Amino acid sequence: MADWDLKKLRILRTLHELGTVTATAEALHMTPSAVSQQLTGLAKALGVTLLEAHGRRVRLTDAAQLVLRHAEEVFAQLERADAELLGYLQGEAGQVRVGAFSTAIPALVVPAVQELRRTHPGLSVVVREAEAEAAYELLAEGSVDLALSLAAHAPTPRDPKFSRVALLADPLDVALPAGHRLAAEPGLRLADLAGEPWIFGSSGPWSQITTAACENAGFVPEQAHAAADWSAIWAMVAAGMGVALVPRMAMAGGIGAFGCGGAAPAGRGGREGVALRVLSGEQPRRHVIAAARRGSEGAPGLARVLAALRQAAAAQLPGE
Repeated sequence: MADWDLKKLRILRTLHELGTVTATAEALHMTPSAVSQQLTGLAKALGVTLLEAHGRRVRLTDAAQLVLRHAEEVFAQLERADAELLGYLQGEAGQVRVGAFSTAIPALVVPAVQELRRTHPGLSVVVREAEAEAAYELLAEGSVDLALSLAAHAPTPRDPKFSRVALLADPLDVALPAGHRLAAEPGLRLADLAGEPWIFGSSGPWSQITTAACENAGFVPEQAHAAADWSAIWAMVAAGMGVALVPRMAMAGGIGAFGCGGAAPAGRGGREGVALRVLSGEQPRRHVIAAARRGSEGAPGLARVLAALRQAAAAQLPGE
């Protein structure tokens, strides 16, 4: 029987993900020669060629791809074994580490932690703010147990390393200056704002979400001002400098934290100088997910945190 060395298999998987021996060595805190030696030893133990030259780089052979397919099943099974052992040893106690993007923390993670403190005081949740790319790096290396991100910026559902859980389809409302001619317009649609000056980030997820929503409504938004901080966006809207899409989750957990009060049309809260409107027709949304290393989602503590996150997500949309 071939010698399936787990350490060497993890090195092969990292090389497949990062593409070069140098990057693999840096990620695993090894020297490039040590990486090459480990993979040469794995190839001899398995009796197959794992790497072939491709210009100045190397690429995995078909045999290496076959090895990795089976290795992913082994890694997932080991995660399941760890999860079962944790349940046996700790029951519902222990620690779960969560990496989450900024607006998800006050809107989803904090309410989940508060609920768990009440129902499962022996379960500790450690929170780390991280945007999608960093969160999935932390998840893959084992530094966090759950990663919260927007679905559009998560690994594909077919990625063998992760399991994805849908949490929330977060509606996007529109913020207009309070005196805007459309602030009280009944049946306001996103397409009605095609000629308006828009405020959104110059790059990154929120820029992509805003432009995609507007393009789906039939127009390309004219960016008048660039900002990613919600307080800055809100202040510019209130000053009459443009309009902006606002995720409802940010209102509940972020913008609301620095003062939303007063009345606004269409049943949504506002802040002085701003009218926050629910759009008619097809409501643009952004989808929030949680991801865990495949096989680990059965750990009792992790399952409890996921359940609390789902409960917090459901509370975000009480009328839907």
